[in-house]
Amino acid sequence: IALLGAAWELASRLGFVSTRALPPLTKVLAAWFDLLKGGELWSDALASLWRAGAGLALSIVVGAVLGIAMAWWRPLRSLVNPLVEALYPLPKTALIPITALWLGFGDASKILLIFLACMLPVTIGAFNGARGCEHVMVWSARALGAGRLRVLWDVVVPSALPELLNGTRTALALAFILLVSSELIASRDGLGHLIGSLGEAGVYDAMFAAVLTVAFLGFIADRLFQRFAHWVLRWRA
Repeated sequence: IALLGAAWELASRLGFVSTRALPPLTKVLAAWFDLLKGGELWSDALASLWRAGAGLALSIVVGAVLGIAMAWWRPLRSLVNPLVEALYPLPKTALIPITALWLGFGDASKILLIFLACMLPVTIGAFNGARGCEHVMVWSARALGAGRLRVLWDVVVPSALPELLNGTRTALALAFILLVSSELIASRDGLGHLIGSLGEAGVYDAMFAAVLTVAFLGFIADRLFQRFAHWVLRWRA
């Protein structure tokens, strides 16, 4: 990262690229501090994180329950699986105008967009993890007198956790992508809106500062999730 930052600064300072296309990193950092002092970056970041967190949390809860239920109950799998397979390849940004049309330019449309898009990888991860549960473990639990729900909770759910967490990590990255994309197109606040408004105004050093803020937040969120996943799966060690 340090080498990349140095290359960025030198490429801009020495004229290898236009400073309008790529402002020097030092100017970007100065603009970032100015945005922090002005308070605009804080309010937009909080608005974006609230939308991403709410949509992602809903997608994890619904996706995990739906994926495990699909693996456990054949009629539900026959009903829902074709729909999941049909929607998964759909470019998720195509849902932006639909959710904006339904719910306007406020928080609700962004939360719905993130929920709908992120639910798919979570559902598929939970489904694949539950389907991969060893039948011997299920049979052993039943032989020991465990009921259907007890087998589901004590055997199937733990077996599904690794794939479920992998799907959730994919959904986490997707949440940031869709959040910024939707805020660029249909929003009155948020980091995506901030990036778009600064770009339109020609304040490119501040625009790059906002872009780096999104990248930093996404990096921190991914690292924290990896630590959480490692803690959840510590029983496998």
